[in-house]
Amino acid sequence: MIKTVPTKPFTDQKPGTSGLRKKVPEFQTPRYLENFIQSIFDSLEGFQGKTLVVGGDGRYYNREAIQFVAKIAAANGFGRIVIGKGGILSTPAASALIRHIGAFGGIILSASHNPGGPEGDFGVKYNIGAGGPAPEKITDAIFARTKTIDAYKISDAPDIDIDRLGTATLEGAAVEIVDPVTQYLSLMKTLFDFDAIRALIASGFRMRFDAMHAVTGPYAHAIFEGELGAEAGTVVNGTPLPDFGGHHPDPNLTYAHDLYELMMSPSAPDFGAASDGDGDRNLIIGRGIYVAPSDSLAILAANATLAPGYAKGLAGVARSMPTSAAVDHVAEKLGIRAYETPTGWKFFGNLLDAGLATLCGEESAGTGSDHIREKDGVWAVLLWLNILAKRRKSVLDLVHEHWRTYGRNYYTRHDFDEVDLSAAQALVAALREATATLPGKTFGALTVEAADDFAYHDPVDGSDSKNQGVRIMFKGGSRIVYRLSGTGTVGATLRVYIERYEPPGGDLGQETQAALKDLITLSRSLAEIEKRTGRTKPSVIA
Repeated sequence: MIKTVPTKPFTDQKPGTSGLRKKVPEFQTPRYLENFIQSIFDSLEGFQGKTLVVGGDGRYYNREAIQFVAKIAAANGFGRIVIGKGGILSTPAASALIRHIGAFGGIILSASHNPGGPEGDFGVKYNIGAGGPAPEKITDAIFARTKTIDAYKISDAPDIDIDRLGTATLEGAAVEIVDPVTQYLSLMKTLFDFDAIRALIASGFRMRFDAMHAVTGPYAHAIFEGELGAEAGTVVNGTPLPDFGGHHPDPNLTYAHDLYELMMSPSAPDFGAASDGDGDRNLIIGRGIYVAPSDSLAILAANATLAPGYAKGLAGVARSMPTSAAVDHVAEKLGIRAYETPTGWKFFGNLLDAGLATLCGEESAGTGSDHIREKDGVWAVLLWLNILAKRRKSVLDLVHEHWRTYGRNYYTRHDFDEVDLSAAQALVAALREATATLPGKTFGALTVEAADDFAYHDPVDGSDSKNQGVRIMFKGGSRIVYRLSGTGTVGATLRVYIERYEPPGGDLGQETQAALKDLITLSRSLAEIEKRTGRTKPSVIA
């Protein structure tokens, strides 16, 4: 039986760049999740009888939330609901599945790389039929509806058994429980030379993949140890846990420090990698060398044609504005266009749909291609392995060769987490005002060439996005970027991006923080970070 339940609006359900993210107890508040899911469906048209994909990263409250989503979806008229077994479906696998079966859209339950557990983070994101995150016109409509909603519809049927493969019926809708890995693995086999990677591994090549007790564990076991023949134990922390084993599932040098220590040790394998909570980010480390995400994107672009799925070449590349310009140098040499977009994968979606770009990436460890409409951690690892299988060079040699060819963009990101929101907003407002007077000023050996608050005109749909981050650009290619992130759940995260370009033939072997020391110092004083926020050092250095 379908029930119509009276409700009242919540005032804080505005989706960010990756859906609505809050602490678990907030989502557990009666009617909170139900209101938001109903608001999504109330903002869509034409889904009657259509297919909805549902899954998540296995974090705390994932299984309970899936029951609510399925019952509300069936009550609102979806004809088919496809759910990953056990509620597991990585964000890239969900995008691939939406596209493969021609679904109307999908709901992904994840807070990405944020911590899990009873007091941790939870998130809900709607993806459209193309497989990517909902554009702003849809998320704006969802938010508007959350402010006026007065009822939601839900089935009172018993819970679905999401742990058994097969099909059931819910209020006339077919509910299919599918293996979360099967379709994704089939797609990967069309893109990469699995035989070449198997041969590389059979030759004695060793790797370590840290799934961080997050969603990619089942994918990594099936692909790296199963299909490709890596030895048992190659995948560590491979069982998804509701609290990610008490760890922070963000694949950076702070939270994947054990992997970094291994890769810098005398007993290091040839290749190390990790992925995040929902499987869309990646960390790449070779024996004796960490590969920064911006460099990884550039190296993948320079070598992509070695993989069957990209053998015909790249239509173009795209990066988020805060991401270093390393891939721009590759694009210039390849004679293709490099696009600079705001942060948020949805901005890449238009470029991919229009065939203007093939590879995309963000400095926050997200890379992907036109195979789906999300970033994809396991895909990035497979492309690296395909390149290594063909080039038969170490990661360190490959990176050094790249720098000698294209130059090196020394680059770092300093995060100041959970800053008081009003203080963070005032800091950015002051910087925004200063952009008019900064050009021409000198700070030691640095001269400001230009300053602005980044704005983007979408070449596909003609939309404009303003206030995307304050950029201070110096003569010679250095820059500092300030941006408030929308991915946290408490206060604000101030992200400061610092970059300096060293051309081929220059000093390419410096330690990154040392190479950027003057810019790092200037970034603190220009923004008055300590004075305005009380912070004397960043929470995370990436």
